[in-house]
Amino acid sequence: MSTVATAVKTPLTQLPAWKALQAHYEAIAPQHLREIFKQDPERGTRLTASFEDIYLDYSKHRITDETLKLLFELAEQSGLAEHREAMFSGEKINTTEGRAVLHVALRAPKGEVIQVDGKDVVPEVHEVLDHMSEFSDRVRSGAWKGHTGKRIKTVVNIGIGGSDLGPVMAYEALKHYSQRDLHFRFVSNIDGTDFAEATEDLQADETLFIISSKTFTTLETMTNAHTAREWALKQLGDDKAVAKHFVAVSTNAGEVSKFGIDTANMFGFWDWVGGRYSMDSAIGLSTMLAVGPENFRKLLAGFHSMDQHFRTAPLQQNLPVIMGLLGVWYNNFFGAQTVAVLPYDQYLKRFPAYLQQLTMESNGKHVTLDGAEVGYQTGQIFWGEPGTNGQHSFYQLIHQGTKLIPADLIGFVETLNPLGNHHTYLMANVFAQAEALAFGKTAEEVKAEGTKPELVAHRVFEGNRPTNTILVDKLTPEALGKLVALYEHMVFTQGVIWQIDSFDQWGVELGKKLAVQIIGDLDGSQHNKHDSSTTALIARASKK
Repeated sequence: MSTVATAVKTPLTQLPAWKALQAHYEAIAPQHLREIFKQDPERGTRLTASFEDIYLDYSKHRITDETLKLLFELAEQSGLAEHREAMFSGEKINTTEGRAVLHVALRAPKGEVIQVDGKDVVPEVHEVLDHMSEFSDRVRSGAWKGHTGKRIKTVVNIGIGGSDLGPVMAYEALKHYSQRDLHFRFVSNIDGTDFAEATEDLQADETLFIISSKTFTTLETMTNAHTAREWALKQLGDDKAVAKHFVAVSTNAGEVSKFGIDTANMFGFWDWVGGRYSMDSAIGLSTMLAVGPENFRKLLAGFHSMDQHFRTAPLQQNLPVIMGLLGVWYNNFFGAQTVAVLPYDQYLKRFPAYLQQLTMESNGKHVTLDGAEVGYQTGQIFWGEPGTNGQHSFYQLIHQGTKLIPADLIGFVETLNPLGNHHTYLMANVFAQAEALAFGKTAEEVKAEGTKPELVAHRVFEGNRPTNTILVDKLTPEALGKLVALYEHMVFTQGVIWQIDSFDQWGVELGKKLAVQIIGDLDGSQHNKHDSSTTALIARASKK
């Protein structure tokens, strides 16, 4: 058990910095960004931070130097540095499950030493990576043959949660680097439609399934896996074909073998890898198959690079820390309940969905590490869509609605697909949206445009909407690794401040257990007692 995580702590709301921030909020809340910029004309270049090819402009926030000073003091008084070192050192900071939290070990280079219970785990990580690389090279080259001797044309990843969201996001994000004669599909939903549509036009003798389940017992994943097995054998007609068309990302060799998968084609990971932090483990096998081992290792190098930045950079220059503290500022003092993530790159279309699990499953907690009810808001709601599509959808509410919605705008200086003026127009929209959200348009400015008096109020933009602008040189595998790690460590920072366990997810368990009971009620094998509403719904669905 981590000595840091279990140490007696001063309640968050009793910390001197927290109390000072409450008083400071009362003074700064009425101030508008127009005035703040007028008083501090250099803030646009001063309130920025960068690391390698990532540049963060956080000047368009409702903050002053005093705000930042108090937020950094809050981080220090919360013991952020000590908690951070405990994580990197392999202490069991996931206190409710008694586990270390070492996704950082998944991208550690050979020779680095990271210990869990006195054992260096880095060599095992690289053994799995080498196994994945050898397998990927065989599939990508065509050396791996299916049961009938044909090469694999389509890979179908079957998983759910972190075993799906990470691989889907990474595949879409790095599609530019993928091998185009290999096609990739992803099945996660227990709704049969997901599997049916994913396999509608596929031939079993050219299809490889990756079954991603640590225990090989996850209800949704194994239901889809057995359906896939039946689908493949219906076409191939020989149980021996399973070994040529199915591989497993799991630690349960017994169940994998029972399924018919050759355990030589089982890729393992560890209990110190949380599902939502696992895309750079063997769970990323589909990613490696798509982009190749070399690009996958570049992805890992990007992760590691941001890990080192988070671990060593001073708080005042530390990108994840800055973003995490700004999130606390709006969540806990302004009462902003959501964060919009707006990537201006179509390749990142699944990035907001990926961040939903990373952030909300991590910090959606209502008790502190010692089990006390929190007296403040914790996790924010993350959502978003790529720009410019979102501008013609929900931006209206961000600009002129009644809710304060901080936003992260993510742009890339260089496009991977230079077509005419497309990228110039795209980037113009990134900067224009951040400017409009911050400064808006006053009634006087609207009137000066000759607007009819009765329409002036409708055309006023209040502004004062805060944004981060994250500029990255180019969407490369390394850059994607840095971006994901940036948000991972932002989540960690906020969890430390809120004094919660960011690495368990007990909230998903109750519904799972009840669903197992209700399956029996629906198929008639059981008769469990439920409330009157649930009982009536079961009866209607089963037509009893």
